[in-house]
Amino acid sequence: MGSPGKEKGKFEKEKGKVEPNNVRKVREGLLLSKAELARRARISVLTIDRVEKGMACRMDTKRKIILSLGLKLSDRDKVFNKG
Repeated sequence: MGSPGKEKGKFEKEKGKVEPNNVRKVREGLLLSKAELARRARISVLTIDRVEKGMACRMDTKRKIILSLGLKLSDRDKVFNKG
């Protein structure tokens, strides 16, 4: 039987599921800072940071990021993996 600490950690990992994406790669390719992308998308720098780390976000947030990177919504798979 596992210790309670391990079970809690397992739950937290499932809750904060990591979804790899290319936001950082695309942003840096355009020579944009996190702050500039956040300003363009009208979301917080903290949100950009979390998304780049692969944390889940709302569909509206993804839409704002895609458009702020100068891409079309049809290019979403270049930034966010299918899922």
